[in-house]
Amino acid sequence: MNLSMLNPQQQAAVRHDQGPLLLLAGAGSGKTRVITSRIAYLVGERGVPPDRILAVTFTNKAAREMQERVTEEVGRKRAKGMVVATFHALCVRMLKEDIERLGYKKNFSIYATADQARLVRDLMQQLQVDGKKFDAERLLWIISDAKNRLVPPERFIPRDRDEYSTLAAELYPRYQKALKAFNAVDFDDLIMLVVRLLQEFPEVREKYQERFRYLMVDEYQDTNAAQYLLLKLLAGKHRNLCVVGDDDQSIYGWRGADLGNILDFEKDFSGAAVIRLEQNYRSTGNILAAANAVIRNNKKRKDKALWTSGEPGRRIEYLRCEDEEDEARLVMERIHAERFKHNLAYRDFAILYRTNVQSRAFEEQLRYENIPYVLIGGQQFFDRKEVKDAIAYLRVLVNPRDEVNLLRILNYPKRGIGETSADRLIRHSAELNRPLWEVLADAAGVNDLGDKTVEAVTGFVTLLERYRKSFARTRDLAHTARELFAEIKLEDEIYRGTDDPVKARRRADNVEEVVNAMASYQEREEKPTLAGFLDKVSLLDRDQPNRDGKEKKLQQDAVVLMSLHSSKGLEFPVVFMVGMEEEYLPHKKSIEESFDIEEERRLCYVGITRARNHLLLLNAAARKKYGKPQPRVPSRFLEEIPAELLDRKTGDTPPITGEPEQEKMATNFFANMKAMLEE
Repeated sequence: MNLSMLNPQQQAAVRHDQGPLLLLAGAGSGKTRVITSRIAYLVGERGVPPDRILAVTFTNKAAREMQERVTEEVGRKRAKGMVVATFHALCVRMLKEDIERLGYKKNFSIYATADQARLVRDLMQQLQVDGKKFDAERLLWIISDAKNRLVPPERFIPRDRDEYSTLAAELYPRYQKALKAFNAVDFDDLIMLVVRLLQEFPEVREKYQERFRYLMVDEYQDTNAAQYLLLKLLAGKHRNLCVVGDDDQSIYGWRGADLGNILDFEKDFSGAAVIRLEQNYRSTGNILAAANAVIRNNKKRKDKALWTSGEPGRRIEYLRCEDEEDEARLVMERIHAERFKHNLAYRDFAILYRTNVQSRAFEEQLRYENIPYVLIGGQQFFDRKEVKDAIAYLRVLVNPRDEVNLLRILNYPKRGIGETSADRLIRHSAELNRPLWEVLADAAGVNDLGDKTVEAVTGFVTLLERYRKSFARTRDLAHTARELFAEIKLEDEIYRGTDDPVKARRRADNVEEVVNAMASYQEREEKPTLAGFLDKVSLLDRDQPNRDGKEKKLQQDAVVLMSLHSSKGLEFPVVFMVGMEEEYLPHKKSIEESFDIEEERRLCYVGITRARNHLLLLNAAARKKYGKPQPRVPSRFLEEIPAELLDRKTGDTPPITGEPEQEKMATNFFANMKAMLEE
């Protein structure tokens, strides 16, 4: 295998094939190539069977790209059997084999956030808790945090004088009991239950330790306590665990990521080799010098410094603006200037900010200037009501005990089962301690239900039973789903419930997109099943391609607006980091509440290292609050960048260009005008 395209450190990482390895991969250091080359080396040079290799990533996109690259290097036949998956996809695969040991059935549902929130609201109602006073999402966040720390309901201790924490302690055991009764799990359960399986059943642990003799984990700095223990259990026997990450890019502490996992790797896995990938293939020397200067102020980190064999490049521009409108106007000016000066496309520019509220002024200005832009973030495809309604039908077909989704579709589209009747059915189910589906199947036995309601319920049950059989018999899932949605008149209900016909058409198209997604799934899979499709839907990351997906947006020729958190893993020729002020970056919460300035500094480092050729840092002297200008203080991180790397300007300073550059800009301008007129 030819490794000459790799630098010496990358080659050492590829050739390391026994024992634990920590690969400290700085931003833009070519880590993906190293991981895929290492897998190819194990298969091709060391003769490791591909089905003994497990590679774990954090996103479906990363897993897909890794699988494709390895297949390119070793061929489809030799790559067959290798598992490249996200943590959650891996755990679903393991639970499908062994969840029955924990008292669940294999056709379990995976509850998305909306299903979880609905269940929590139902439980709050049962406890007679004021739904206006307590936010279900916040309660779920507390439960999720406990699960990520592997704290089960019986060991959950509420914080003193914290109303939410106290209520969560009461809800958590009820929430888990309800999930199990509905044969459902949530995302955090996926890892927590697999850890339980590995801890409580030695034969299960042994099976997976033998199956996965070589483990590779990407973005290790983002792992939480549950993911760490899962990896430790899987690697316990053969210890061939290679983790790749960068402690300087650990920016998800608020989501449960534990920086200690990467900092303490050598303590946790004795005899671990450590290789640093510090050569950067993305940014200019000056951008890297600024990033290094900022991040070295953090105390909790592994010592490393990025370098490039390329040019120092342009100095970083620092623009001090009057207010948020001036900041947005200046960014537009620079976009126009840079486009004509360096013949760039709109997609070559990114505007990065700390909080989503900062995007407003830029969106307004971009629209005013007629500059195309995409905003990364916002509602995802599978979170939309009409999509969730369609998916709910499919979920109940696979798992009739899934009562959250069963209640969602019971009278949608309307079929004559009103709220009073639904309430009687639910009460009857609770009194007899029978699953709601069994009660529906025997609706005639429920007191006080009118004949018409019994008829409607019986029709509903018959419909679902018929389609359950149809889906089980067919390979053409998409056709069957289309027939189901047509029979229940889902599109008619959408038009009935939407005032604006244009919006209604868009919502109906979204239901058709569900069918299209199913068609794509059945083309890819050898043995497509409805349960398999729903697993895919449940495991979609927030960045999965769909009509509003991140990947599709990034392919458009448009300026990209996104938060610093969303920008991780991406790169752009020109980057504007806006709002470089105290209380934005570092964020007000980190100054006043969490006191974790180091994570904010890592976020600043991530932003800086997104830039390939040019970086512009902007802030405002004042911003409006309640309509009045409030003075702002420049971010402390600006002071950490050496003065010689910065080209400081105020808002009214025009960009300096010499005569040859002005001539080049004029030529580019007229060439662009000509191209536009010829289109």
